[in-house]
Amino acid sequence: MKTATSSIRSALVLSLATGLTFAAGFLPSGLSAQEGERTIATGSNIPLTADAPDEYVVKPGDTLWDISKLFLRDPWYWPEIWYVNPQVENPHLIYPGDVLKLVYIDGQPRLTIAERGESGGTKRLSPQVRREPLSQAITAIPYDIVASFMGRPTLLDKDQVRSAPYIVAMRDGHIIGGTGNEVYARGIGDAAADERFSIIHVEEPIRDPENNDLLGYTGIYVGAGPVVTEGDPAKLTLTESAREALQGDKLFPESVDVNLDFVPHAPEAAIDATIIAVQSHRVTGQYQVVALNRGARHGLEPGHILAVSQRGAAVRDRYAKGGLGAGALGRGKKVQLPNERIGIVMVFKAFDRMSYGLVMETSREIRHGDLASNP
Repeated sequence: MKTATSSIRSALVLSLATGLTFAAGFLPSGLSAQEGERTIATGSNIPLTADAPDEYVVKPGDTLWDISKLFLRDPWYWPEIWYVNPQVENPHLIYPGDVLKLVYIDGQPRLTIAERGESGGTKRLSPQVRREPLSQAITAIPYDIVASFMGRPTLLDKDQVRSAPYIVAMRDGHIIGGTGNEVYARGIGDAAADERFSIIHVEEPIRDPENNDLLGYTGIYVGAGPVVTEGDPAKLTLTESAREALQGDKLFPESVDVNLDFVPHAPEAAIDATIIAVQSHRVTGQYQVVALNRGARHGLEPGHILAVSQRGAAVRDRYAKGGLGAGALGRGKKVQLPNERIGIVMVFKAFDRMSYGLVMETSREIRHGDLASNP
C-alpha cells in the first residue's frame, strides 16, 4: 500500500528529474512568485486561494490542514505543490518558526521551506540533522483531539474489542464498580503500576449496510484508573467514573501515542463509502469522529480526504403531466433527489474493513448513513 511518505518521495523523484532542485536556502533565477496568479497558475490545475501569501511563518498550534487551506482552495492538493528539500532530514516535516515560500516552476505553484526556525528566530537552510523531537512537528490534524478519542474510543473495530483487556471481577464480590472501587482485569500484559486505563462498555454492533457484516461496535466511556497490582489478573482502582463498571467491560490505555505523520491527499482508488457510526451516536460536527465501512483492503490510508454527501431523499412527484397535486396524496412516481455535499473528513486510522475519519469541514450535521467518496 502506498503511504503518504512514499507519495512525497515519488513527487521528489519527479522534481529531481526536472533538474530544478535547489540548494538549501537558495532559490535559482527564474524561481519566484508570479504576481497576479493567485487562483490557478498558468498551465496548472491546482486551485490556489485568491489571497495565498508569498510567505508564511509556521506558528505553534498550526496544523497541516490549516496551512494547506491558507494556500489551497482544496487542501488535499498539498502533495502536488510541496517541493521538498532532500538535503534536510525529514524534509516533509514542518516545525514552528519555519518559513514557507510560495514559488512557481514552469508556471506550476510550489511550496518550499525557505528558512528553518530556530530558538524563536530563523536561519538559512544547510545540510543537517534535525534534532528537535518529532512531537514538535506540525501534525496534519489536531493531535489532542485524536489522542483523546483513541484514549477513550467510543467507536471500536471488532478486532479491537476481541483482543482488548477486560474486567473479570470486582473486589469484595461487588457486581458493579464506581469511583474508589477496585477491579481485576485480564489481558493487560506487562502494564506497569500506575499506568492508567480507560474502561469502555461495549454497546451496539456496527454493521456494514451493504451486506450486514459485523465491522465493530459503539462504546460508552465508563471511567478510568491506574494499575495498583501488576499481573494477570491485574488490580486497578477506579479514580473516576461516568457510569457503573461491569464485568466484561473493556480496557484501553488512557495515553496513546498517535502517529499523525501524514499529509492530506486524495485517494488514488475510487472510494464509495458509507458513514456507519458517528461519535455522538446520532449527528456530528467539526472535529468529531466518524466510522466508515471502508478500510485498508479498499485502499484507504491515514491522510486520505473524503467528501461527505447527504443522501438524497426519494419523494413522490404528484405534479407530473400538468397535475396540480390536489387529491393525489400518496400517488405519483417516486423521484430520487440528488445527493448534497455537506462536508469533508480525513481518515486518521484504517483497519482492515473499517476506518476512523475526523470531520474537518461541515455545512450541515453529518449523520449515520451519509455517503463518503473521493473529493
